[in-house]
Amino acid sequence: MSTPHSADVLAALREFVARLDERDPGAPLVGELTLGLGGAGERLALRAPVARALTEALRGYHDPRDRGTCAHCGAGRLDDDFVCRSCGIVNGLFGQTLAGFVPPASQQEVSGQRGIAGADRPDGTLGD
Repeated sequence: MSTPHSADVLAALREFVARLDERDPGAPLVGELTLGLGGAGERLALRAPVARALTEALRGYHDPRDRGTCAHCGAGRLDDDFVCRSCGIVNGLFGQTLAGFVPPASQQEVSGQRGIAGADRPDGTLGD
């Protein structure tokens, strides 16, 4: 059963191949690309310029959710807060700066106000 998402993927690939093939219709055929998604399938002639462009696009893609590799352990991936998922070290200058503003967990005030001193005062001030 084809889904709208799979139809979009197939259409994008079909349009990509057609766009490149019209620039160089006489390019050598290097194979056939067969893709099946959600019950729908597509067979596309794979010419050299398309193969080259697909290879570059796939290798050059950077996932925007990827924050990089840990500079401390070298193996772990960083989360959105630049904390290594493997060793727990805060990475980078930005991460170190943020970590400098946050007291260690053992010193944080435990309250419903996310540890902000004075935020639970009834008069709404921070005691200044």
